[in-house]
Amino acid sequence: MTCLVFLRFNMNISQYKTSQTMPFLGFGLGLRPDYYEEILTQKPALDWFEILTENYMVPGGKPLYYLDKIRADYPVVMHGVSLSLGSSDPLDRDYLYQLKNLVTRVEPVWVSDHLCWTGINGINAHDLLPIPYTRQAVTHIVSRIQQIQDFLGRPILIENVSSYLTYKQSEMTEWEFILNIVNQSGCFILLDVNNVYVSSINHEFDPLEYIQAMPRGRVAQIHLAGHSDHGNYIIDTHDAPVIQPVWDLYATTIRHLGKVSTMIERDDNMPPLAELLAEVNQAQRITEVVLVDEVLA
Repeated sequence: MTCLVFLRFNMNISQYKTSQTMPFLGFGLGLRPDYYEEILTQKPALDWFEILTENYMVPGGKPLYYLDKIRADYPVVMHGVSLSLGSSDPLDRDYLYQLKNLVTRVEPVWVSDHLCWTGINGINAHDLLPIPYTRQAVTHIVSRIQQIQDFLGRPILIENVSSYLTYKQSEMTEWEFILNIVNQSGCFILLDVNNVYVSSINHEFDPLEYIQAMPRGRVAQIHLAGHSDHGNYIIDTHDAPVIQPVWDLYATTIRHLGKVSTMIERDDNMPPLAELLAEVNQAQRITEVVLVDEVLA
């Protein structure tokens, strides 16, 4: 693992519009309540944690108690599910103020959310819903991201979601859609490699074409997770170990992008912490092997 270094990445507006890189944090894990006590007592050899933003938007209580203690030992990034970037509803200002207050408290290295919509007319569907890949949607989402970045005073990361339907109105591929948004907004990418794999099976596209389209230097973080295979379709469930084809796709991703901060996500069927640490270590080993091979090639 890399050495623990507390990084601060607060930039003003002019800086994030021209910034080309984010810091490399090493290899981390999604912070979940099941492991709070073990993390505090054992202090596992991890470089960083990702927190689920909405779990800590509370006035005190156990979540913030544990977060404050763990934050003293590890760098943290924030990952949310409520910006609803693709919705036609106005941005939720109350949520943004809560988000900014949490950013001030936690001092995360970065803040991320999903490239999706989660509701309309004030109704939250509690799901990450796909967006039609159109030029109009690009313009709409870029405007919303710019408003959010201006409000927070920092760039955000957007994550590709797994999807189970497509729109006839789409005018471009998902990866072209993401690139247009990133280039126009100055944001960064949280690349979920498992989601690329899931969507490639569900929609029958080549995941390697997707990965090869990702711009080096703009992918700040990678997610790895397990999923549920239902035969002719698969669902992103975060309830199982990472499968070998996803590990292989991750190796290809690192070969293309170079080293990128990487973490393991697990949200159900929670195993002993040691099993997740083994997956984190596997991601590190793959990165080391790929980069050594690249040097020797």
